[in-house]
Amino acid sequence: MQNSNDSTTQSDTLYCMGCGAQLQTDRPNQAGYIPAAALAKQQAAGGETLYCQRCFRLRHYNEITDVPVDDNKFTQLLNELGKVDALIVNVVDVFDFAGSVIPGLHRFVGHNPVILVGNKADILPHSVKRRRVTDWLRRQASIQGLRPVAIQLVSAQLGWQVPELLALIEKERRGRDVYFVGTTNTGKSTLINAIIKQEAGIQDLVTTSRFPGTTLDRIEIPLDDGQQLIDTPGIIQPAQMAHLLSANDLKIVSPQKEMRPRTFQLQPGQTLFLGGLGRMDFTDGPAGSFTVYVDNQLTVHRTKQTNADAFWEKHRGELLTPPSQAELSAMPAQKRYDFTPGERSDLVIAGLGWINVPAHAVIAMYAPAGIGVSMRASLIGS
Repeated sequence: MQNSNDSTTQSDTLYCMGCGAQLQTDRPNQAGYIPAAALAKQQAAGGETLYCQRCFRLRHYNEITDVPVDDNKFTQLLNELGKVDALIVNVVDVFDFAGSVIPGLHRFVGHNPVILVGNKADILPHSVKRRRVTDWLRRQASIQGLRPVAIQLVSAQLGWQVPELLALIEKERRGRDVYFVGTTNTGKSTLINAIIKQEAGIQDLVTTSRFPGTTLDRIEIPLDDGQQLIDTPGIIQPAQMAHLLSANDLKIVSPQKEMRPRTFQLQPGQTLFLGGLGRMDFTDGPAGSFTVYVDNQLTVHRTKQTNADAFWEKHRGELLTPPSQAELSAMPAQKRYDFTPGERSDLVIAGLGWINVPAHAVIAMYAPAGIGVSMRASLIGS
């Protein structure tokens, strides 16, 4: 990888290295805006790496500015994948696999090989065997129609297994471009930064944040052999919890450290609340252990099902948070989903976590309407 990243093309069009948007000085509310004076200052300083005002504020003040995003552009970028000869690196979130899958990706990539990268592996309990997670990811990918040539677990935040991923990419790319793809909030751009830091010693080149949709267009980073590593915008997955939450709430539901499982011995007729976002009623079946895998900061509260509705109405936004009281009115109504797994399984709320439940438990799960809720084979334990 080369040590510099030129923000210009042959026609001297300028692009933001942070989010990929084309820089412009005329429309403050549009993507890529930079005040003319700021642009002149950055260029006068001799910097080849330029950042728009949105990225500058996000990088220095953690302030996000909403800009119009054309979803069709993301689809166009996906459609390009099957038309080029490239290695595809698909980054998924092991904490939120259901919410980080790109539906139909196998159709977009054509005959190009795919490496599946399970990011945020560091938040899984240490007791979990990594081979088990890799095998689980392979099965889940197969269900989606994806047949990756290799699977690699990493932690972009910690740099764990990044050298191994780089060796795998070099083995599989065979002189081709490398496209990184994923949904929003998988840590894709953080992983790109970890790769750049290791290869070129440059810190935090690409803008990253907890906010969905930080990257707005493709970012091209030159490799030593003249090919490119291309970071593409995160595909918007509406079923992700992150699209409903404020920055403060995201800190409470998006694990940054190893999760500490919380196990409850439940009898039929008991309820678990996952903050004010999710609810599980154990309505019938044999008593057993229910293990909750969510961010360590998220309140998990047990009560009797007969009291659950009244408790929810009284304490949501206060004891049961997030969301806060001020944000309750903007939340969609709760939707009910019924499950009776034939074997011990995970009941998943996309972006919030999962509950490992015993076989034959009759469950009613509640989550905000539009958020993905599903049952899957157990990721941890059996």
